[in-house]
Amino acid sequence: MHRAGFGSLIIMGVMTGWASAQWDPNNGEWGKEVSTDLRVMTWNIRDGIVSTSPRKHDGFVDWNAIVHIVAALQPDVLLIQEAGDRSGNGSGTGVDSVGELTTALGLFMYGGPDPFNGGQMVTSYVQRWMPKYDLPYVFVSSSTDQFNRNIIMSRYPIADINGDGQSAFSNFVLIPDAYQNGGNGGIRDFMHVEIDLPDGVYAGDVVVGNMHLKSGGASSDLADRLRASQNIAYFIDYFFNGAGTGVSDPNNKIAFPASTPAVLDANTPVIVGGDLNENEATNGRKGPAEWIARAAVTGGTDGTDRDRSDSTYDSAQHPISGETGTFSASNKLDYLIWQDSIATARRQFTFASFTTGMTIDKLPVPVRTFPIQPLSTSGVASDHRPVIIDFILPLAEVVECLADWNNDGELNFFDVSLFLGDFSGGVARADLNGDGEFNFFDVSLFLAAFSAGCP
Repeated sequence: MHRAGFGSLIIMGVMTGWASAQWDPNNGEWGKEVSTDLRVMTWNIRDGIVSTSPRKHDGFVDWNAIVHIVAALQPDVLLIQEAGDRSGNGSGTGVDSVGELTTALGLFMYGGPDPFNGGQMVTSYVQRWMPKYDLPYVFVSSSTDQFNRNIIMSRYPIADINGDGQSAFSNFVLIPDAYQNGGNGGIRDFMHVEIDLPDGVYAGDVVVGNMHLKSGGASSDLADRLRASQNIAYFIDYFFNGAGTGVSDPNNKIAFPASTPAVLDANTPVIVGGDLNENEATNGRKGPAEWIARAAVTGGTDGTDRDRSDSTYDSAQHPISGETGTFSASNKLDYLIWQDSIATARRQFTFASFTTGMTIDKLPVPVRTFPIQPLSTSGVASDHRPVIIDFILPLAEVVECLADWNNDGELNFFDVSLFLGDFSGGVARADLNGDGEFNFFDVSLFLAAFSAGCP
């Protein structure tokens, strides 16, 4: 197919400018470099999101700080630990119910009258700062330690992708087998969701899991984390990928879920994360992150990747300071772990507003507008730093010439003009990534297709 050089030059110029503007932390740009990457973020928020919080306003407070950071980093999938704890928040006793916390998350994203505080208007919420950003699909775990709950929020639908009629679970139960001695995913269980990614963009889907393992340095705490991580490793390998047999739960040792789904397809990775409460660099043993990634034999054939090789756990650093810690500058407790035979980490990093080398102009919008002292935003939000990874996933095969907008067999100025007209007018066809929004990601996909040309 013929492609006009003039149009190509225009496209490349625009595309180069936009691409460089998405990831440049030294200039306050912390976004995805490539629109089709899946950004996953895990964060222990230290009781900052709870229904009874009286601090849902635009002040120097935890709720508002969490709002600003989520709005700035815009994960496609967000894993949250330590939510719903009223006593930890200082606003009551006990733990939010699933329904109460789900309602609170709606206020967190969209604002509105607060039914837990006399109908007062919530004045700090994510879409106040980023109106087109959304995480509309929410799963709150039914498991709790009577203080906290875990949460998964997603840009894309939570839906059954493996044929068992289920799409989200708060826990699992194992019967002893192989290297695990039975039980569940720890004191707060292991939750997971199946996420249905847009078929026109991605070749597969994704399963995401979230955990918050037991804290403490006593021998019983260490044993609890080890047992939980061994169980999680087994569950990933045997339930989702059939331990290499092609059949889920081949040894019939998964008591719950009782369903027997199809194993995940070759383009659908499992990505898990959370607060593991143990630093693999200093623990002096094979700890939770290593167990979940590698199972019993490092470099063996029992790993948790789909092909039974080892999965990977992150080595994220702060892009300005180079610090690796998530609970302090050097103490890493929070991890993301993924099946690297399917998903590739383009970029992995942590975020903290107050660390070495940070200045106001290096903060992303809207963190730089946090009241009183923007550099304090992270410290006000939580005692943990989030871990963020932009994953390259297998993309769908393009069968039509996406950029030939007028179907005349050429790529030129007219295609660009027509696309931008449809984009500006909100025509459904111009929502190229199928997320229900018209934004940079749709334009980026069009520009990339134009630059690549057509068969």
